[in-house]
Amino acid sequence: MRHIEESKTIANALQQRQAVLFVGAGVSMSVGLPSWESLVDYLSADLGLDKPSADAQKTTYQAIAEYYRLKHGSFEPLVAWMAKEWRVSPDCLRASRLHRLVVELDFPIIYTTNYDSNLEKTYEACGRPFAKITGAADMATARPGVTQIVKYHGDFSNPDTLVLTESDYFDRLAFDAPLDIKFRGDAFASTLLFIGYSMSDLNIRFLLHRLWSIWQRTGEAKQRPPLFLFMHEPDEVQRHVLKRWDVTVLAGEGKDSEDSLGNFLETLLAQARQP
Repeated sequence: MRHIEESKTIANALQQRQAVLFVGAGVSMSVGLPSWESLVDYLSADLGLDKPSADAQKTTYQAIAEYYRLKHGSFEPLVAWMAKEWRVSPDCLRASRLHRLVVELDFPIIYTTNYDSNLEKTYEACGRPFAKITGAADMATARPGVTQIVKYHGDFSNPDTLVLTESDYFDRLAFDAPLDIKFRGDAFASTLLFIGYSMSDLNIRFLLHRLWSIWQRTGEAKQRPPLFLFMHEPDEVQRHVLKRWDVTVLAGEGKDSEDSLGNFLETLLAQARQP
């Protein structure tokens, strides 16, 4: 198994309760949820858009989402569809290797850009307490001593919190929303592990760059806690760009991305349980 020393570093941070997990769409896709491309297909069909034409004009999914909200007045119809179509049974979540491992690793704080509630439902199915954080009010009232699940891009329960449109992402570029302020504080004090992400995700690349640039301005970047990003098959471009931002890329071993992530998390769990 590769990356033994790196996983030991994460395991030690877990034992000290100074580790943060950042969960992307790849984990939700492991239980059958659609990819971003599938969501864009649904939005395009609902709006009567010709997808090949949209592709040819390089229309971004954020712009398509913006048009959807303008046309419908809100995301309530979309949220109703996602809540119905993206429903996963508790038994399926308990049987999910990746979801089970996330729960067993017991990170004190989990951030996710996923809109679905599968992480929360897995904690419930496993009988594990947690506090869901979607905004400033939740931060003020969160139960202490339990895992915080921070819905960084919003939650089904409140369509107004969803970060989905072009305007939403532009607003977040300031990096000063309540959840951004919380993330900066958590990131400065913790070892970070990102899983389930593709580096085609511009928003995550922006987040990683902002963290790097903030540390650079402090003049104390050498004191920065480690930041790891797990990828099944990273290429040389991704490795070098991320290394520039002090991100250590962990390449997986397995027959596919789900298998290699599961193998890595099992190794990490075994190390975290060592005295």
